[in-house]
Amino acid sequence: MVSVKSWLKSLYAIVFSLASAVVLAIVASFPLLYIFLKTTDITKITSFSAETIMGNYTQLMIYLLWPFQTVLKMSDFPTSVNGAQHFADVKVLFLLALGVFIVLGIFYRWILKDKLLSKSVLILGMIVPLIVVPFAVLNFDSFFIIFHETLFSNKDWLFDPATDPIINVLPETFFAATFAIGLLIYEVQLWFTLKKKAQLR
Repeated sequence: MVSVKSWLKSLYAIVFSLASAVVLAIVASFPLLYIFLKTTDITKITSFSAETIMGNYTQLMIYLLWPFQTVLKMSDFPTSVNGAQHFADVKVLFLLALGVFIVLGIFYRWILKDKLLSKSVLILGMIVPLIVVPFAVLNFDSFFIIFHETLFSNKDWLFDPATDPIINVLPETFFAATFAIGLLIYEVQLWFTLKKKAQLR
């Protein structure tokens, strides 16, 4: 029987792993996008160089991650009112993930030393996200839609390339790869936690 305290400590580990996955996937998105730009026809289709696109992407990510920047301004990509609202919504989620990552990370090494961590809860935390993997792999477009409809209460994420051309340089495969990296980081983090727990016996 798993105690309430064990559940809470294990949930702590799961939430930290999720926040870690989001933050590190954001970091990984920079080299990932550059690889996509160099290995696909995105630059030819959009007539923007890889360096120009990366510069604008950096401006976007600084807006999303820096709490004191309240206005989104990309040098080469205009943003519609709906597009700006969506990025503002994303900014809230990113800052939440970043805050959770920092705050929980401060105490995480002590959690790793806690024998009360529940192996069954941690394993459950690893298995549940994997259930959606076959669906995401077979039909990422539908998964992407469900994901956004779950997180956002509006339709601002349905970008029109004519008014929000940034979407033209962020292909679906880029998002799919970023999701995959995030999931991998999450699973590895929980596996590491399980390994540390096994060493406490």
